[in-house]
Amino acid sequence: MGAGRGLGAWLARTAPSRARGEVTVALIGDRRMRALNRMFRGLDAVTDVLSFPADPDPRAPAPVLGDVVIATGVAARQARRQRHAVGTELKILALHGLLHLLGYDHDVDAGRMARAEARLRKKGGLPVGLIARAHDP
Repeated sequence: MGAGRGLGAWLARTAPSRARGEVTVALIGDRRMRALNRMFRGLDAVTDVLSFPADPDPRAPAPVLGDVVIATGVAARQARRQRHAVGTELKILALHGLLHLLGYDHDVDAGRMARAEARLRKKGGLPVGLIARAHDP
């Protein structure tokens, strides 16, 4: 998917300073994402982004933060709904996934992840964050 070109470099520039380590971003189809969501979260539905934190390995030459997996079909539909480019949506989802790798959890952190996402989306030139969008009426 050409829309994902440059995503890693953008994420590295936009990430918070404490995000030091390797992150793999995988763009996959909706069917595969549904299977991953069912396998790892027990939810039999496609989702837009999943994060898989790495187990720390003190012997590794460089720290590994983990993997961010994005469903391309969902990303394309969300981009159309938001009236922005698919590349913009991929950035929104990658940033959200990275924050989860860093230990943020919007379900339980009393707005801490939402504030970090808002600050970083501005830094990265994004129109809106995933959490803010979820709370818009």
